Amino acid sequence: MDPVSHPATSSPDAPPSDRRQFLIAGAGAAAVAALPTLAQAQSAPGTGKTQPTPAPAGSLAGSRRTLGTLEVSSIGLGAQNMSRTYQTTIPTRSEMHAILRAAFERGVTFFDAAEAYDPHDVERILGEGIAPFRNQVVVASKFGWNIDLETGERRPGLNSRPEHIKLAVDGMLKRLRTDRIDLLYQHRVDPQVPIEDVAGAVKDLVADGKVLHWGLCEMGPKTLRRAHAALPLAAVQNEYSLLWRGAEDEVLPICQELKIGFVPWSPLGVGFLAGAIDAKTRFADGDIRKIESRFSAENLPHNLALVALLNTWAARRRATPGQLALAWLLAQKPWIVPIPGTTQMAHLVENIGAANVAFTADELAEFNRAASAITIQGARLPDAVLAFSGVEAPEKP
Repeated sequence: MDPVSHPATSSPDAPPSDRRQFLIAGAGAAAVAALPTLAQAQSAPGTGKTQPTPAPAGSLAGSRRTLGTLEVSSIGLGAQNMSRTYQTTIPTRSEMHAILRAAFERGVTFFDAAEAYDPHDVERILGEGIAPFRNQVVVASKFGWNIDLETGERRPGLNSRPEHIKLAVDGMLKRLRTDRIDLLYQHRVDPQVPIEDVAGAVKDLVADGKVLHWGLCEMGPKTLRRAHAALPLAAVQNEYSLLWRGAEDEVLPICQELKIGFVPWSPLGVGFLAGAIDAKTRFADGDIRKIESRFSAENLPHNLALVALLNTWAARRRATPGQLALAWLLAQKPWIVPIPGTTQMAHLVENIGAANVAFTADELAEFNRAASAITIQGARLPDAVLAFSGVEAPEKP
């Protein structure tokens, strides 16, 4: 889940929604064949029209994928908002612990956090919640922002100095109540530290048994190749959804070539694909979507054509628009594992239900033609923000 800025809120005139909390992170028949196909949507009595109904919740038990050599559930759970939602409300810890347990009981084995999420507190919540079943799940966390190791104070810039990485991981282990991080990501590329030095620090942590696998977030293609050459990567975590498909240009082909798994953050397009935003939505100061031109008053009405497409398909299938958006991601590659986040039990169940939604090869081709005909206007983040985050940071020789 990303990015890490908090808080993000909608203005009072934004329409109420019972959808999930806003997120602030080549298709083929073989990819979809492993998923069960749903029955046709039922007709509403006396109307002759199809009526969209939620997909059965089911369970992810037995629905597994691999990130490199790391096996996880086909859908994970992002914990970023479990300390404070983008609407700035503060969920109770007991409720978040209940959601974590419910996710595990429904087959979710992949839980994602970061030291930068409400610095340190999200890791604490996750560690508390999964403690009874820690050894049965995969825990991911991230380093890379310049965060005080003791207080969690967010300082300017990035910090991937090897000595800092090792101390940061020691703090993660305490907060997560564990003796190892199953998947450790560099959250953003630090242009001041060669990626080979970062890989060397992680390699030491692997040798010490504190880290089992590693990955990168929002890196450039050259950095991706250099990192993998220095120490094989299990996963890349980038933004990817029907709303933002930039990973398809270079990153996904490299992941396929090098057998690196891919974890999309913001798989529901910061709430957009789940129907949480309409043409009248305006965003308050502090909400990162306010500076994303794809959600500007000029571009939003045009971009809602994508939501209309999802609604049309949801009416054809026993699914919600959000489930269709997640199912589309699952259908792209068998090594893609989305991590939608939520602080509400009903939304957790809905997200898990996406694993029961499948496209046939013909359906996927039809849907892709329609989706590709919609050109999203505007950008996800200003170039300056992307540059600061290290997406295409200058690379050291």
